[in-house]
This record gives sequence, C-alpha cells and structure tokens, in this order.
Amino acid sequence: MNFLVCISRTPDTTSKITFEADSRKLKEDGLVFILNPYDEWYALVKAIELKEKFGGQVDVIHVGNSNAEVVMRKALAIGADAAFRIDIEPDSSWEVAKYISDFAKTKAYDLILLGKETIDHNGSETGAMVAEFMDLPYISYCNKLDIDGTKATIAREIEGGTETSEVNLPFVLSAAKGLAEQRIPNMKGIMDAKKKPLDIIAVDKLGSDLELVRFELPPVKSGVKMLAVDDMDALIKILHEEAKVI
Repeated sequence: MNFLVCISRTPDTTSKITFEADSRKLKEDGLVFILNPYDEWYALVKAIELKEKFGGQVDVIHVGNSNAEVVMRKALAIGADAAFRIDIEPDSSWEVAKYISDFAKTKAYDLILLGKETIDHNGSETGAMVAEFMDLPYISYCNKLDIDGTKATIAREIEGGTETSEVNLPFVLSAAKGLAEQRIPNMKGIMDAKKKPLDIIAVDKLGSDLELVRFELPPVKSGVKMLAVDDMDALIKILHEEAKVI
C-alpha cells in the first residue's frame, strides 16, 4: 500500500508571534519551527504503522520554501521513505490543497493523511479541499483506523459519543489525537534520513480570488484582579460592567 502524508512547518508553541509592518507576513527571525504535531504524531506515525503491517511506501509532501527541509528530514528520520517539496510560497490553504492534489493525481496512493489542523492557523481546511480536488471521500478528525483489504473502518469522536464509518480506499483522512502514538527518531533513523530522497518540484504560481488582508494579534489579557472575600458589591460590578456575564 502507498501512503502520502501532508506535513506543515509551524512555529513552536512557546514562540512569541509578531508580524511584518504590513501585517501580512509572519516575522520568522528568532522563531523556532517544528513539524506540525498533528501531522507528525498521528498522521505520519499511523501511515508508518500501516506500512509496517501491509508493506508499501510512505511519502511526505510539503508546500513551501527550503526552510522546511529540516522538518522534512525529521519526517524521514521517523520512518517516511521519500519526501517531496513543492517549491513555492502558498498564499492560502486553497493553493496548498491544489498543489498537493495535482501531485497526488500523478501517483497511486491508497490513503492520503494529514493532521486535523496546523497549530498556527487552526483552520482544518486543507484536507477537505484535497479530497474535493481529487474527488475522493474525506473523513475528518479520525482517532481510530483499521484496514481490511480495500475497506477501512474509521472512528471519530463527536459530541456525545463516537461515530464509526466504513469507506473504500482510496480516501483522504485528517488525523486527531489517539490515532497513533508519537515516535522519537533514533540515531539510525537520523542517519538513514540523510540518504533518503527529498525531491524539489518547481511549479507555476496559481491564480486565486482569495487575498490575505492582514493578521491580527488577539487582545492582551488583563491581569488578575484580587477582591476582598466579603466585597460582593465589587464582584458584582466587575461581572456586570467588565466581564458582562450578568
């Protein structure tokens, strides 16, 4: 079986985020970037587990510039067999999905996986668009997957319970917590990763009606206010006038 895992490069969660003067681009100087955890811990590791069970190939793909090759090598060290980088700076999830789907159409993948979201944008957009462009079924937020022949049984948590579905291969899946257990690259994997192929694919810039206007930081959180334990009037005033919950 052949698997394609879509991976993203995201700032570490401890990073202090700032933007360029026009508020349209992240300032990357001084930031530490990591392999998006949902892509790494769940989508990639699950693909590797399935390859170990059924045989085949695990490829990873990223849309972006050469700065991402460090995290791509990490994916190879964890156990992916080959990596592909679409050499262009995307302006939207739509572009990312289009480049990935155009690439995947040239291959014969049984399953395309990606994390349920990236930890920077939290959009959960790309997977559904990849599936739409490829005219494939899409299952989101999957936390359990079993494959028997050409049929997959998938479970995901929904409000108040668990939803179980069956779907025929091939399809697109977004991975949530619980789908697999994190793997740490060992020394052999790190050394082997240097020998595995990382292909650069040149593409033309796509036109899109979508325009990024600006990024905005969330409002600064106010500090904790301490009140006397018996000052109910002050508490009620704050809840009414500031918190506006009563």
